[in-house]
Amino acid sequence: MKIATFNINNVNRRLPNLLAWLALARPDVVCLQELKAEQRAFPEAALAGAGYHAVWAGQRTWNGVAILSRGAAPVLTRTELPGDPSDVQARYIEAAVRGMLIASIYAPNGNPWPGPKFDYKLAWLERLRKHATTLRRSGAPVVLAGDFNVAPTDLDIYQTRSWDDDALIHPDSRAAFRRLVGRSWTDALRKLHPQEPLYTFWHYRRMRWQRDAGLRLDHLLLSPNLAGRLASSGVDRAVRGQEGASDHAPAWIELAGSSG
Repeated sequence: MKIATFNINNVNRRLPNLLAWLALARPDVVCLQELKAEQRAFPEAALAGAGYHAVWAGQRTWNGVAILSRGAAPVLTRTELPGDPSDVQARYIEAAVRGMLIASIYAPNGNPWPGPKFDYKLAWLERLRKHATTLRRSGAPVVLAGDFNVAPTDLDIYQTRSWDDDALIHPDSRAAFRRLVGRSWTDALRKLHPQEPLYTFWHYRRMRWQRDAGLRLDHLLLSPNLAGRLASSGVDRAVRGQEGASDHAPAWIELAGSSG
């Protein structure tokens, strides 16, 4: 079973890129982030034509998350991250797919630091940690996939000092990610590639794609009862180099065995 996460950075603008990648990679489940489309503008019909059912939480501006499934339709279980009823940003969606719980996550960027946006990022990641613990304790096989907007270690960013004051690599952001992963969750990309950069994001500015000046912001975390099924993982880097591409590339895992 192949599960992928892809910050599409405007699902309608990048729809040709998305459909081409789906046809080539044929993932079973895809978590999308940064839809930049309100609920009724999501391209459900085009994705259905490509063989994918979908659930989504749209939002007009920079947010929005979705889960696609090839074959079996995802069963929506949650469209918000618990812990703050006043939070209306579309950053979390969860569905049951083939005997698993899959969450598509778009964590806050947090810039500028310091400031209220950074405070919101840390609070959001703490809410995610608490909810992840609840999911893990339920006994369900769980995959938390998405753009966490954290490069967890220095291995996850190209050699530079230009990002030192950025919320993506701030020590508090990294500490929040470490608390989330803890001793229970498996960082699937890093587990199988312990010494490789595996960048998933290259900013449009300053020729960062051409220079391979990337960061690993997109992650797939596995609950303990899925960790033993992890067979392979990687990043489809070539997608980032296509015309009209998102500034992210899809990251993916393959799980041995079957679910559901």
